[in-house]
Amino acid sequence: MDKPEKIERFYNENHQFKDGVHELRLLVLKCGLIETFKWSFPTYTLDNKNIVAICKFKSHFGIWFFNGVFLSDPTKILENAQEGKTKAMRHWKFKSLDEINKTTVREYITEAIENQKKGLHINLIRKTNDKLILPSQLSSVFKKNCELRNAFQSLTLAKQREYVEYIETAKQEKTKLSRLNKAIALILEKKGLNDKYR
Repeated sequence: MDKPEKIERFYNENHQFKDGVHELRLLVLKCGLIETFKWSFPTYTLDNKNIVAICKFKSHFGIWFFNGVFLSDPTKILENAQEGKTKAMRHWKFKSLDEINKTTVREYITEAIENQKKGLHINLIRKTNDKLILPSQLSSVFKKNCELRNAFQSLTLAKQREYVEYIETAKQEKTKLSRLNKAIALILEKKGLNDKYR
């Protein structure tokens, strides 16, 4: 399925927040951003730089601002996307279509665009000298599967870290195992977890 098809499926599927995400889409597109699809969500860019994404979940829908940390946030509505982990991204959650104030949302998007034009972004510094500690689920599979272990070791350290973090950050054991199964197929192809987005 190509990106336009994924975008249309996201917006047209039967979901309790279908009207809400559709409204946000109209607001974002009126701001002149380019629509694409990344990380399972419609994402909107300027000069190939991520500005916002529209998301929907069971209890809310909303907008992710990729460099939301730089927004003035006059209504104090933005939340850190993942407290303690996310440096720049901020999330604006909605629980109903009625909560969307078109003027305010447009102002936030416009400010995010202006911040991108100014070049505001956070430079992430990755720790490169830390020893890579494998999750027990991955270590266990490596002991039984030499081909998988060798394929993993052939990846760059950055790609290895992506897999480790992907599995480690799952809260439930069944989610860790599900992520592990997804990772195994990609590792055997000697691909990084996020190669398709690069």
